Amino acid sequence: MSKLQESSLYQLTVVRFRLILREPEAIFWIFIFPILLAVGLGIAFRNRPADALQVGATTTQLTRALASDNGLAATTMDEAAGAKALATGEILLLAIQRRHSVVYKYDDTNPDSRTALLLADRAIQVAAGRPEAVHTANELVHEKGSRYIDFVVPGLLGMNLMGSAIWGLGFAIVEARQKKLLKRMVASPMPRWQYLTSFLLSRLAMLVIEVAAFLGFARLVFGVPFRGSLLELGLLCVLTSLAFSALGLLVSSRARTMEAASGLMNLVMLPMWILSGVFFSASRFPAMIQPIVRALPLTAAIDAIRGNMLQGMGLGQMGAQVGLLLVWLVVPFTISLRIFRWR
Repeated sequence: MSKLQESSLYQLTVVRFRLILREPEAIFWIFIFPILLAVGLGIAFRNRPADALQVGATTTQLTRALASDNGLAATTMDEAAGAKALATGEILLLAIQRRHSVVYKYDDTNPDSRTALLLADRAIQVAAGRPEAVHTANELVHEKGSRYIDFVVPGLLGMNLMGSAIWGLGFAIVEARQKKLLKRMVASPMPRWQYLTSFLLSRLAMLVIEVAAFLGFARLVFGVPFRGSLLELGLLCVLTSLAFSALGLLVSSRARTMEAASGLMNLVMLPMWILSGVFFSASRFPAMIQPIVRALPLTAAIDAIRGNMLQGMGLGQMGAQVGLLLVWLVVPFTISLRIFRWR
């Protein structure tokens, strides 16, 4: 047996790796769940012709004018029926014929209703004989990288790296503490830092399979582009995983029960699921909370991964995100070493 195999750090890392592989639940959440989620979102938001917006009109003349636009599906109805249809979401807009004008009734807080207004007004004005001031033409572009699936894959990757790191480490440590295994470990000649470091190293071993399986599937099935350096993308994934692993160590440093650990982990991850731009851009949140959103490690990770995959950015162009991830790696791990409870 070599000196490497005799070291406690090597043996602890191998044990952690084998324990993960022996858990069917861990295999499902790490490898299968993100792929199933990508399939579902890819199908739901696939590129397809725009749906015709449902609108109503109070006269057949208005209905014919509205129906002349391919983007609208018009139905004739009286004003009372139209008001009910608007309230129940059956139509997005109701065009009402007055004596010398047309009144549009719609919900201006609904983006589809605002789109229906633009199309409806254009169709009615053209039907009334308004000439085009400027001739226009459309050139449609469907470029990989601009689709929703291209946007969401980096978000799913960041979310999966966060979940597998925090859950994988947190539950394992708290379980060992409950079973008095940590108490036995601290009584051995093993340095304490090696036990905690073994968790980080086991994450790296699992990371290669986890990232390769998910991104390989996204590339083969959906054609998601990789415009940046694959080496730099790999480094970003490693840094992201280590940062969340350190956060998982911190969360589990003092927890004595699985219930307490679960509550703490959900408390840490839930804000990032909502705020960090996994499924939609984090810039949609109000400006007053943007400093908080930008300080979250998952926001930095997703922004960096998207920058690499979709825009071809290098690590030098993502200094702020990389620096923030390094802070989230060093600070929680340092605190964990100081406050970690072995008993």
